[in-house]
Amino acid sequence: MTSDSALRRWRLVLGRYAEQELRWAPQTGDDWKLEGALDYLYGREYSRRGLARSKGGPGSLDPAQIQAVDWLQRIRKIFPRDVYERMQGQALERYQIKELLDDPQVLLGLEPNQALAKTLLSLRGRLRPETRDAVKAIIRKVVEEITRQLRTEFQNAFHGRRNRFRRSHLKSAQNFDWRTTIRENLKHFDQESRRLVIERPCFNSRVRRSLPWDVILCVDQSGSMFESVMYSAIVAGILSSLPAVRIRLVVFDTSVVDLSHLAQDPVEVLLTVQLGGGTDIGKAMRYCEQLITSPHRTVVALISDFCEGASMRQLLGCVQRMAEARVKLLGLAALDQDAQPTFDREAARRLSNQGMEVAALTPVHFAQWLGEVMT
Repeated sequence: MTSDSALRRWRLVLGRYAEQELRWAPQTGDDWKLEGALDYLYGREYSRRGLARSKGGPGSLDPAQIQAVDWLQRIRKIFPRDVYERMQGQALERYQIKELLDDPQVLLGLEPNQALAKTLLSLRGRLRPETRDAVKAIIRKVVEEITRQLRTEFQNAFHGRRNRFRRSHLKSAQNFDWRTTIRENLKHFDQESRRLVIERPCFNSRVRRSLPWDVILCVDQSGSMFESVMYSAIVAGILSSLPAVRIRLVVFDTSVVDLSHLAQDPVEVLLTVQLGGGTDIGKAMRYCEQLITSPHRTVVALISDFCEGASMRQLLGCVQRMAEARVKLLGLAALDQDAQPTFDREAARRLSNQGMEVAALTPVHFAQWLGEVMT
């Protein structure tokens, strides 16, 4: 026999299409709010499949009964934040509810997150001019939050290499010197418990770098690369604020666009890039090769899924020339929204054979990698 809880859930799932068949299903006092909020969005699925029911009379749950701004306010109160964010994303991306895109006040009421930023950027060609500032404000909030999380990692990585001969009072995990800590605390070894008691942990100091480095970020902007493009723009913005780094930002598909003049503003970069199109990595790397003036103090970081659409031979030849000139070459494999690597492993292997170090890293680990390369 079907439980009351299961019947209630089916009533919420089916919405107005269950009014007759499940009219006897148990409902709580707020179920009508849940049913209306869910039906406003997911009732459109029946229309997409040609199964829409004709509008009912008073008391029906047809979408016309509620406005987009009211619906957003309702689901924000009813559902947990992660559910709310998922529903607003589906409203924009899957069902493209026009009301959400046309009213700046409605846009500003959305919860800023990476998924929303991605959706708005993909739809920006269909937005009205008066909503541009609202879209820009949302994207800026997302960018500022990610920048806040990453800035410290990059500042620590670029402050200087670790000096193992000088102790530091800066107690961070990144500076922890486990060898010296063990050596200095061996006298506190507890024979009975067979454990080493750490009374004074030791940390490495850092040496400030003085000579500048040129960092060229060469970023694939093909359609599957949104997360990587967003983080690359943010990384460029952080690096441009560091005194010992000169940053160049190059984005490409089958064309190459130099956005170095916008590198300090990740939001403008994201509003400029055009996700989609083919991929000519070799063309982009040859352009980056022309930017190099001090090979031994230059890092070229290729952020891509390495799915080359043009001649692989030309790409490999370009990488080999730069490696022979002592340019530090990094290949950062694309990560999807779940931080899982998605890239052409055979192409990555061939690039590695020509002198490029290839890895699939999160932005935090990329900061540490870049800092180690530039010691």
